[in-house]
Amino acid sequence: MVMFLFLVVALAVVVAAVTLAVVSGGESAPLPEVAPERLHDPLPADRPVGSADVETLRFPVAPRGYRMADVDDALGRLAAELAERDARIDDLESALAGARAAVAHERHGQREQGEGTEDQR
Repeated sequence: MVMFLFLVVALAVVVAAVTLAVVSGGESAPLPEVAPERLHDPLPADRPVGSADVETLRFPVAPRGYRMADVDDALGRLAAELAERDARIDDLESALAGARAAVAHERHGQREQGEGTEDQR
């Protein structure tokens, strides 16, 4: 009976110690909230984003990693600029293809005219 009473008291002490450690904060307590540190958009607003801008881009570290809103904003901006550049490249490539076709058509027309004048002689 004494042994049973001893085990019950020991169990109560262990439960109280664990409860006290959890309630008082211990090392496994949730991280405290900190004032939000917002990224002041380091990507240039007055010119297209360059590779040096991306290489120097650093996000502020939050208690649990990077702030998702900052990363999403930067990635959204980069995606928009890449889409704009892709559209511009497509426009320039189609204009170049059209110019090459016009030059080839013009050269072909000049050859036919040159052959036609030789036949008439």
